[in-house]
Amino acid sequence: LPESCGGDTFMDPGREIEKIGSTGRAIAHVEIEIRDDTGKRLPAGQNGEICLRGPKVTQGYWKDPEKTASAFFGDWFRTGDVGYLDEEGFLYLTDRKKDMIISGGENIASSEVERVIYEMPGVREVAVIGLPDDRWGEKPIAIVVLADDAKLDLPGLTDFCRTRLAGFKVPRQLIIRDSLPRNPSGKVLKRVLRAELEANA
Repeated sequence: LPESCGGDTFMDPGREIEKIGSTGRAIAHVEIEIRDDTGKRLPAGQNGEICLRGPKVTQGYWKDPEKTASAFFGDWFRTGDVGYLDEEGFLYLTDRKKDMIISGGENIASSEVERVIYEMPGVREVAVIGLPDDRWGEKPIAIVVLADDAKLDLPGLTDFCRTRLAGFKVPRQLIIRDSLPRNPSGKVLKRVLRAELEANA
């Protein structure tokens, strides 16, 4: 994060396998807490927004008081990332807050669904996003780029995902594309996908 001048966690040597999936514990002079949307601190093991505090963490945005106000809970900087701390303070990232899908009151981490779909033969790229749904609020949509000559349909995707994910996390729609929009650094632009699909809905 540019707002915190680089890395904020460090993995204890020798614990990489035991704590697989974790980014480590807070480095010296950095504090990490997990908070809900109201700013309330959450206990270990519970997903929420990752918040930072410390001398290397920004105190605000230059000449932008509105952005500064929305980026902090008191003196805790809101990273926009979702994750949790375990009982020993090891941090686990779940998703970007803006990429979380809320369907029927349940939180769905798009990254979790994407990891499962990447296990399918013939899947070259995948992005999972939430689109508005009258009944559920949002529904998960899988947008997939297939390898040459590979085939995939929604029933096949559904069957595969149901053995690996809770039912509410299984994509309700499958869209096959030739490519995914990306920024210059290669990150998939999910906001572009959302805008395109909502415009065509």
